[in-house]
Amino acid sequence: MTDLLRALVAGTGRPVSVDGTTMDAADLLGAAAALAPALAGRERVAVHATPTLETIVAVVGALLAGRTVVPVPPDAGAGELRHVLTDSTPDCWVGPVPPAPHDLPHVAVDLAARSPYDAPEVAPGAIAFVLYTSGTTGLPKGVLLSYDALAAGLDGVADAWAWTGNDVLAHGLPLFHVHGLVLGVLGALRLGSGLVHVGKPTPERYAAAARAGATLFFGVPTVWSRLADAPEHADALRAARLLVSGSAALPAPVFERLRALTGHEVAERYGMSETLITVATRADGRREAGWVGVPLAGVETRLRDDEGAPVPHDGESVGQLEVRGPALFSGYLNRPEATAAVRTHDGWFRTGDVACISPDGRHRIVGRASVDLIKSGGYRIGAGEIESTLLGHPAVAECAVVGVPDDDLGQRIIAFVVPRPAVAPEAALAEELVAHVGAELSAHKRPRQVRFLEDLPRNEMGKVQKRRLV
Repeated sequence: MTDLLRALVAGTGRPVSVDGTTMDAADLLGAAAALAPALAGRERVAVHATPTLETIVAVVGALLAGRTVVPVPPDAGAGELRHVLTDSTPDCWVGPVPPAPHDLPHVAVDLAARSPYDAPEVAPGAIAFVLYTSGTTGLPKGVLLSYDALAAGLDGVADAWAWTGNDVLAHGLPLFHVHGLVLGVLGALRLGSGLVHVGKPTPERYAAAARAGATLFFGVPTVWSRLADAPEHADALRAARLLVSGSAALPAPVFERLRALTGHEVAERYGMSETLITVATRADGRREAGWVGVPLAGVETRLRDDEGAPVPHDGESVGQLEVRGPALFSGYLNRPEATAAVRTHDGWFRTGDVACISPDGRHRIVGRASVDLIKSGGYRIGAGEIESTLLGHPAVAECAVVGVPDDDLGQRIIAFVVPRPAVAPEAALAEELVAHVGAELSAHKRPRQVRFLEDLPRNEMGKVQKRRLV
């Protein structure tokens, strides 16, 4: 059997609320357990992961029955949906009404149903989720996450953030990925903390959750940036215990504004679908804008250069980040070659990210090796450092820095900038921004060109899609 959701099963959980609709933990367990007969004989089930209690009951019911869950984004296009269903071959849909067209049976959730929970036998290494990647380098890959990996990962973050059943977690994240579903739902159900999913993650709703007693808040940088621009709502978060940011780098100016408005220094963390959370700023640790903390208990990290040689942990040298630990994925579904390509001969996972590690073990993520490590004029330059510097200029609301091919330099640095309202994006401003970077950083890190946009292209998690810019 699995003890993944041990507090829920033990009856020590607290209420769960989604967009104003609340269930006691005992009722959630009963409704989830009532799905067991309809899931008998099924191996893998799809869930149309809308931000609803039905989604949570569907996922919990399938996991309690020992099944594998395939969360499907509610905004998936026809091609993405077709690929996910063809690749994962689920036996049925469970929970919210699935998108059309499809030819699979549908098992509805009855929130009023109640059945006793009868724990099944779950084999060691059994797969709990097939989570699909964003597909930035081709068709999305199905990441296989085991029940054991989920338990290890959640225990690691609970230790780092001193997260207990006394907390009430609030967030408004999507329910089909690690951040919103694994951390933001299963974490609360494993530890017994209360859960408030606010629906649309607006400053008003985060403030309301804080006033209602939420102690722990999850958000992506877009959420925190909007709160930083809404001081009348940010002030309510002073009563919280911990604010956590993830899924992308939190700009330093947002970090500073939130500290002034809420009294909190936001704790950043780092992870991905294949690893869950590997590095996190501890609740009792040093917090600094741009740094994502230290490895969780049981997790190891290292840096390697392009030839596989060690990169020093001096806080400055940049290398490709590799990790290993108990929360690693079991492989990519139907992709043995892709699985082998990201594993080293000695058992480490190649994250595809570049980072630096300080002598005291704190990590700073530079970005993806494919788009955020710029090789220009013989220098290895991290795009994130330039972006943080640009965000420190009062005229810059958002920015993204990329390297584009250049016959002379190898790559030249281009900055895409969204100016703040009432700021005219004129040539003089572009020159001013280039000079600003040159004054704050080394001369070779200055953008060769600044381009102004109204918005940056982002995915559903708020991450900038740099490949579309390039």
